[in-house]
Amino acid sequence: MQRLDLLLVTAPSRAEVYQQLAERFVAVEPPVWSGLIATHIRNRGFSMQILDAEAEGLTVDETACRIVKIRPRLVAYSIYGHQPSASTQCLPAASAVASRVKSASTVPQLAFGTHPSALPERTLREEPFDFVCKGEGHTTIVDLLRGDFRAAGLWSHQYDFRCGPGLRKTVLPSFDATNTSDLDGDLPRQSWDLLDMKKYRAHNWHLWTGSPAGGYASVQTSLGCPFKCSFCCINAPFGISGIRYWSPSNVAAQIANLVERYGITNIKIPDEMFVLNPQHVWQICNHLIDMGLGPRLNIWAYARIDTVGDDALLAQMRKAGFRWLGIGVESGSKHVRDGVSKGRFGDEDIIKAVKRVRGHGLHVGANYIFGLPDDTLESMKQTEALAHEINAEWANMYCAMPYPGSTLHRIAGERGWRRPEDPGGPGWIGYSQHAYESMPLPTETLPYTEVLDFRDAAFLRYYRRAAYVDMLRETFGEGAVDDVMAMLAMGRPRRAHRDGKQ
Repeated sequence: MQRLDLLLVTAPSRAEVYQQLAERFVAVEPPVWSGLIATHIRNRGFSMQILDAEAEGLTVDETACRIVKIRPRLVAYSIYGHQPSASTQCLPAASAVASRVKSASTVPQLAFGTHPSALPERTLREEPFDFVCKGEGHTTIVDLLRGDFRAAGLWSHQYDFRCGPGLRKTVLPSFDATNTSDLDGDLPRQSWDLLDMKKYRAHNWHLWTGSPAGGYASVQTSLGCPFKCSFCCINAPFGISGIRYWSPSNVAAQIANLVERYGITNIKIPDEMFVLNPQHVWQICNHLIDMGLGPRLNIWAYARIDTVGDDALLAQMRKAGFRWLGIGVESGSKHVRDGVSKGRFGDEDIIKAVKRVRGHGLHVGANYIFGLPDDTLESMKQTEALAHEINAEWANMYCAMPYPGSTLHRIAGERGWRRPEDPGGPGWIGYSQHAYESMPLPTETLPYTEVLDFRDAAFLRYYRRAAYVDMLRETFGEGAVDDVMAMLAMGRPRRAHRDGKQ
């Protein structure tokens, strides 16, 4: 039997990253980048499989055993989370699997994704991978499978026995990989046929407007972002800011395929900037409406406050099956927002934008960040007060993290602010917002423990408010209220509460 060329692996990180929330409340999302790369690789004549340990419910040891048993020519670990900033927190699980594989096999192992692209040399030096890919990954992996160990974007080890047996030196790539300009041609669709699509599920709140029977999938419509928010690392794999698009007809065809072949109607658009180019969004909506898919779909996507001012477009999105928009509010302080280059809008603009979105039958998932560099206790209270005033149907409350690949990561290093990977820290898992080991940034006036405590308390206060519970019951029914109460009943222990480290 011919040896498999490539095995793409998603390591099992969900339990460590999300604690008790992982069992019921967190989505199990198909690995978008593995699916895209798989299609590219297959179209060039290579054999491959995808091993999604998250969906399969495998442990680290079980995942490693599967890899050793399959014995592919190359293993490639996808270091991505549910959104670009969630990459780093997924690295420890991939490294744990790779370590076990390395102890039992000589199969070459490669890491790709946002974190490896942000810190390729450090990832190669500290983690058990033989190769690290900086960039999108598909062309680099193809070149490596063809035997090119100097492929663009490839970082690799050479054993230098002159320095002592087993010691390794890092070999830098000859040049960075070029970003693809033809998304329809190079990455035309995901290879969903390599996955058991029945094993994926949407977030709990997403299903308030959909049925669990509708499964779950993500469809990328663009890559990159033209903005430069200092806390964001989305452009780490691409090297520059900017945005590229799949054609609207391609996007609509992918969604139609999910509906018709797999019965999937709960869909996420993971682009950080979906509602940015009105013509692009209009055309996707028109295709979905012309196909008659709108009434069957339950789609959510991201937007910015300053991109949702077109009433006609919002109405068309609702008609096409969009039910939720995730909107980045971030802070209730304009001074704090300005400090991280987060748009030029005030609180009134934010409130009006949310009302406009809701006025067209779209629900809002609002995103807030506590502990940005200019935050004080008073400004964090302003953010919480704004969240209460908006009273969004769902609210994500985060702590500021200096994600590798973001400007904030560099600034934190320059200012000597302690980061999770620094000596005495919890390591890369500390970048998880929900983990036991979570370790956000301090501010100029607050230790990280106070930021974390404020965030956790603000989260509980938000969802326990009578104004929120009443709105939730009126909008989605008693089942949604029960869902939220069950979520709040789950404790989320933090290491910071135990040891008080700053």
